Amino acid sequence: MQQHTLAAEITQTGVGLHSGVTTRVRILPAEAGRGRYFVRVDLPDLPIIPAQVAAVSQTVLSTQLGKGETCVCTVEHLLASLVGMSVDNARIEIDGPEVPLLDGSAGVWTANIAEVGLVSQTATTNEITLNIDAPIWVYQGDAFVCALPTLETRFSYGIDFDLPAIGNQWHSWSPSADLENASASFAAEIAPARTFGLLHQIEHLQQSGLIKGGSLDNALVCGSEGWLNPPLRFANEPVRHKILDLVGDLSLLGTFPKAHFLAYKASHNLHIQLAQKILDLAES
Repeated sequence: MQQHTLAAEITQTGVGLHSGVTTRVRILPAEAGRGRYFVRVDLPDLPIIPAQVAAVSQTVLSTQLGKGETCVCTVEHLLASLVGMSVDNARIEIDGPEVPLLDGSAGVWTANIAEVGLVSQTATTNEITLNIDAPIWVYQGDAFVCALPTLETRFSYGIDFDLPAIGNQWHSWSPSADLENASASFAAEIAPARTFGLLHQIEHLQQSGLIKGGSLDNALVCGSEGWLNPPLRFANEPVRHKILDLVGDLSLLGTFPKAHFLAYKASHNLHIQLAQKILDLAES
């Protein structure tokens, strides 16, 4: 498959979920073979942070990339949007430490990408040279994420919460092999799903210096009596958002190997551990 980049630049400004800092992001076309990468334009020498597994520096409630002392966090929604909309190469300029949360989903990013469109490039996509002929597992307690041998790329996720409004949810999504249909499917089925939080955990997270930018405008919040800010965009919006996170984290591989990625009660940390295992096998 040919590589693709954006036909024009995209600009968004917003507040970061954990830092509460307002940042401006410009996503620019990039040359073939360059991949997706961040540039901290607010810092001297404009340090570049590649969107690669090797750059992951933290996975506490979001995925953070770093190079030396420079970092950019909560990258998963934006990266999921780029890979979900078939953008192989992109220069992401940001003037602060965290990607804006916007409405808590990837909907704004995907709409922006659809609006500007893509440009085909002469280079072909670099497929990971890995034939997954046996399951690859990462687990912690009863939480796990794995890559299973399959004939098509698929993402399936399960979550289980004591809160009745969430409960046990499963969802499965497979991107089409056709570029246009794949982007439309991602934009309609996965990208609109918003991040969610549990009411009884909010005070602790705030005391821990997290979710400083969180609000009922950019995150779903669920308590024992139900959702504080309905309506939901999907009956199972929470688990669809977990697929969004998984797609964003595994995008750090560059391209997806053909596999069924299956997760249950997993986390960014487990997602990244699986990605690292896949890379280790590819390089062995």
